[in-house]
Amino acid sequence: MLLQNKVLLILFFLNAPLFLCAQKNARSDMASLLKLSLEDLMNIKVTSVSKNSEKLEEAASAIQVITQADIHNSGAKTLPEALRLASNLQVAQVNSSQWAISARGFNNVLANKLLVLINGRAVYTPMYAGVFWDVQNVLLEDIDRIEVISGPGGALWGSNAVNGVINVITKSSKDTKGFYAEAGAGSNLPGTASLRYGGKLNDKITYRMFGAGFHLGNTQLTNGSKANDEWTMGRAGLRMDWDVTPKDLITFEGSIYSGRPNPDGNDTSIIARGDNLTVRWSHSASARSDFQLQFYYDHTLRNFGNGFKEVLKTYDIDWQNRVALSDRHEVTYGANFRIMDHNVTNLPLFGFFPGRKDLYLYSAFAQDKIALIKDRLRFTIGAKIEHNSYTDFEFQPNARLAFTPTKKQTIWAAVSQAVRTPSRIDRDFVAFLAPGLAFIRGDSNFVSETLTAYELGWRIQPSKNLSVSASSFYNVYDNIRSAEPGPIPPFNIPITFGNGVKGASYGIELSGIYQLTSWWNLKGGYTFFKKDLSLKSGSKDANNATAESDDPQHQFVIQSKVILPARFEFGTVIRYIDKLPKPYVPSYFGLDLRVGWRPSKAIELNLVAQNLLDKYHSEFIPASPSAREIERSIYGKVTCRF
Repeated sequence: MLLQNKVLLILFFLNAPLFLCAQKNARSDMASLLKLSLEDLMNIKVTSVSKNSEKLEEAASAIQVITQADIHNSGAKTLPEALRLASNLQVAQVNSSQWAISARGFNNVLANKLLVLINGRAVYTPMYAGVFWDVQNVLLEDIDRIEVISGPGGALWGSNAVNGVINVITKSSKDTKGFYAEAGAGSNLPGTASLRYGGKLNDKITYRMFGAGFHLGNTQLTNGSKANDEWTMGRAGLRMDWDVTPKDLITFEGSIYSGRPNPDGNDTSIIARGDNLTVRWSHSASARSDFQLQFYYDHTLRNFGNGFKEVLKTYDIDWQNRVALSDRHEVTYGANFRIMDHNVTNLPLFGFFPGRKDLYLYSAFAQDKIALIKDRLRFTIGAKIEHNSYTDFEFQPNARLAFTPTKKQTIWAAVSQAVRTPSRIDRDFVAFLAPGLAFIRGDSNFVSETLTAYELGWRIQPSKNLSVSASSFYNVYDNIRSAEPGPIPPFNIPITFGNGVKGASYGIELSGIYQLTSWWNLKGGYTFFKKDLSLKSGSKDANNATAESDDPQHQFVIQSKVILPARFEFGTVIRYIDKLPKPYVPSYFGLDLRVGWRPSKAIELNLVAQNLLDKYHSEFIPASPSAREIERSIYGKVTCRF
């Protein structure tokens, strides 16, 4: 409690002098840039809840939106750092390049119950059904918003959207015309630089090109020595938007990247690189009828430095159509087909068998939205049926009811089912003690993990300066992965992956936005989470149902954004993360500060301090590599726009 009071006092006194000197008639162009208007924030259109554009305040889901202004004011250097701003996510830095990110629990470096999209492209490896966060680093300046849904999204997005969906949406090239450059360095940031140029080929075609790279410093071992896990990353890309007709838009985007993560701290030969291409055609027949056709190709290569390699080529085509049957009734439906060519170079005692495997995924979904009482009561029912290479057909239904008693208030409830389909590690993985003697192996009978979720939420704007959202959930899980001992003594090998764990979780998520004045905005939230897992009958899980994740019971995030006279900006992010039970990690407070100054419309100077309250602290301890501590850091950055 003493530490908590100390942190709150620090936050108050850091902001208090600024409040005294700030002027009520702060520059209107600065206010426009930072988008501090609560009305604007609540009118943001989101697409991840229903695959259709709708106002944030009307969305019948536990959704939070991280805006470009939020990212800019936080001083975040990477996409995972930006995701800390969503209080409905569990985000923990493991070492310089690795992160554990999830929603509603089950967090781990290999978290497998969260679907992540970047402009509609799923960033997913079938090796373990998760995300390699060290290569998901878009140019933060180009992000329009990040939509973060906590709760299942399988009825629309398919398998692995079990506990949540993250949808990173970048700006149209129409909104990034001109020249942008940035460069920075600091105590734990040897260097970062980005260069982007946007223009137009004619009145209908706009484009942007960019190149970006960074070199992040080391974390620290628990004995106080450097972990030598510094990390470099480079990326380049292109986007074009073509307004073929007033109702038709074709978007072309692609990027290439190469990085050298070194999480172990002793192998600089690790390489992660890839390239991707997305083409999307959007047609709008009317305000309530449209369709979209999208194709993407994604190629990734990861050399783990010891001879073990993964090459993945993904081909995906997705189509959806929305039709208004009446002014109270609209139907959305679509289909998807995906091929994943997964090729692994095995080690003599470690690998996937077969080494190369083609994984096929095809699906269809339908969603029916009916206004039972116009502008007051909406009922949505939908489902997705999906076929995969391991378990054949999976069915994921969803039903939602939204009641809008006033224009500034929405009450919603939902019942959903979602699945986490088997990954290659569940079915095809084998680790040997000696040739022919398996130590750990997958099971060809491993089935999908299942979730049935019950949600209740309330979103209200009681005044023009305040918006509050609350959501509660109760999740029932079955067939969660277990490690079943084998018959061979003395170590009871082989240990086989099974579906021997079940359980439930429940919690409350609160979030809000408070606009104190035209120049000062507060945004944040609190999450309470509780999970209870147990063994199913017949299971002898070697981990006794404790290996799935390590989650905090309480956490909160508060972000303060202040516009000052003379083109100054001041941003504060304070977060509290409760202790992690096993492996044990102490609770901690984090405090990040950013001061920005624009001496002209073209130039911006930034000074950012991160993790100010502790010289070092741990956030998550994985099974491998060894535990690391994240250090306090400070860096400066210069940006130029014209």
